[in-house]
Amino acid sequence: MNYDKRSLLSGIKAFIAETGDMAYFAGRFFREVFKRPFEFKEFLRQCYNIGNRSFLLVGITGFIIGLVFTLQSRPKMVELGADAWIPSMIALAIIREIGPLFTALISAGRIGSAIGAELGSMRVTEQIDAMEVSGTNPFKYLVVTRILASTLMIPVLVILSNFLALYGSFLVEYLKGEVSFRFYFDEVFRAVKYTDLIPSTIKTFFFGFAIGLVGCYNGYYCKHGTAGVGIAANTAVVKTSLMLFIIDFVVALITDILFLS
Repeated sequence: MNYDKRSLLSGIKAFIAETGDMAYFAGRFFREVFKRPFEFKEFLRQCYNIGNRSFLLVGITGFIIGLVFTLQSRPKMVELGADAWIPSMIALAIIREIGPLFTALISAGRIGSAIGAELGSMRVTEQIDAMEVSGTNPFKYLVVTRILASTLMIPVLVILSNFLALYGSFLVEYLKGEVSFRFYFDEVFRAVKYTDLIPSTIKTFFFGFAIGLVGCYNGYYCKHGTAGVGIAANTAVVKTSLMLFIIDFVVALITDILFLS
């Protein structure tokens, strides 16, 4: 029993210490982001890497989500005589919750792990130390550019995923219920309001920031040699996924208080 208590206390202490370290890491990011020099070329390269390499995966996933969600929902809606509500229901579910969260989780696995592994390998091979010795600011070049790129590109990927999810949903309705493209998207735009778009868009920036921050943190402080690179990549995915759910809950709570109450 005493051993369990000591393990629990040590786990809590480690969690608090790591939370503080990550908060300090985030604070350093906000200090460095406004300092010269601005690594604009590296930032654009990271935007391309994050967006281009995730484009196909996010697009296919979003399209399949729209197909599956509509196929699963349609029989019950038709049974209740509410098949005319399917476009608006699917649109609200995808834009408010399913699209942003699923895209962020996929990006956490694709982008967060890649950042963690890349920076981790640079740390264990002493490339980051070499940059510091040569007078280059590795935090500015490696961390700031990746976090900014992730923060900017995740919302773009979410928009792509949402559109393809809605298009996949339309195809199901077109084939099953002979619904026209114009009617379907008229119902979508009639149902979606600014109070749905604004919170769901804002939280995607927080999702992107969390993915970049956790991936960079785990890679930048990677330890234990080459084995630590895999640990950094896996840990980045797990921690980011947890942070995404927490952010999503907080945003949903704030949205409920400000817009839906």
